[in-house]
Amino acid sequence: MSNSTNDQTNLGPTTGTSSTEFGSSVESQAQMRDASTTDRAAGEPLNVYRLEPIANTSDPRWDNSPYQGVVVVAARTTGDARIVASERELDFMEIDAAPAGDVTTRNASAFRSEKLYTVIEIDHGRSDLARGILEGEVSVATVKPVQI
Repeated sequence: MSNSTNDQTNLGPTTGTSSTEFGSSVESQAQMRDASTTDRAAGEPLNVYRLEPIANTSDPRWDNSPYQGVVVVAARTTGDARIVASERELDFMEIDAAPAGDVTTRNASAFRSEKLYTVIEIDHGRSDLARGILEGEVSVATVKPVQI
């Protein structure tokens, strides 16, 4: 989405920008806080989700994001369930590697792809769980170091 403004009083070229800044809204700040940590205190109502691989094992998308199997997580929403699962994977900043076009490799997780994984709600409104992975193994071997 462009942040270009034109109030129709100036028919010439626009500057191409407005005074808004990415990530400064209350909603954006809350989403960034939520995504920054998986651990939360028990008592918050959470849902239990099962992330299941749906793509064929020969699907070329698995070349970029390794197969992780079925994972069960406690999270707020289906989108949050994908974030919880992807946070368990190793990020490039934790080892001697670099991403191709971003500042993190979290967005490249197979759990974030609706073409590779589906999210199924299996329990709702549980306040006895902490946000995180409940079942399944998530490999940290998702990023290859530059020096082998």
